[in-house]
Amino acid sequence: MNGYDSNSGSAIVQHGQISQHNFFNGLNHHPEYPNRQTEVNRVLMEAWSWLQGGGFLVRDAHQPGDWFFLSRRARHLRQRDAFASYRKPNLLPRGYLHELIAAKVYPAFLRGEYDTAVFQAFREIEIAARQAGKFDADLVGKDLMKEAFRPANPNKPGSAGLLTDITLPIPEQEGMMFLFMGAIGLYKNPQSHRNVPTQSIDAAEVIVFASHLLRMLDRLRPPATE
Repeated sequence: MNGYDSNSGSAIVQHGQISQHNFFNGLNHHPEYPNRQTEVNRVLMEAWSWLQGGGFLVRDAHQPGDWFFLSRRARHLRQRDAFASYRKPNLLPRGYLHELIAAKVYPAFLRGEYDTAVFQAFREIEIAARQAGKFDADLVGKDLMKEAFRPANPNKPGSAGLLTDITLPIPEQEGMMFLFMGAIGLYKNPQSHRNVPTQSIDAAEVIVFASHLLRMLDRLRPPATE
């Protein structure tokens, strides 16, 4: 917060602590936006709630009233680089990711190696598809996806790919095949690295997409046989 100084003797900041009551009371007595002060106050209250919920502002249980101090996390984030590092896990919550992505891709994302993280995510899809369908090692990339998700031919029983969901209409089977082929072609193949996102938010979105595809593969994996 602006004006946070342990030596300050203001009504809002005293001895390194911030008074929530005095902060908002001061806004009401000296409104900067007279015609919209209620709206402004509510926005600031939301921000205060977010800071408190995120563990940045902590209520001092030893003080009467609503006095808060900056947590160790908040003090650490005073530096721009530290704040950028804090934002990365929030862009890509590990708990929402497929276990393979969380284990093998997430660390690279946190290090800022976005091209490596995206490539690794789609490499895991290729490996998972090959293992699920027991395909040869020399079948790779889009050709692997085309074979694994080959749509069924109504005139040829057993013509569907080993990972094809034959309960779907043929157009949707085709759509799934093209989805996996396109994803591998765009994000995994070395020739397409020029399309790999280099910004954290873009990389996070692509990695979440890869996680979704891996979960689809899990559902389509043929049952294990003895």
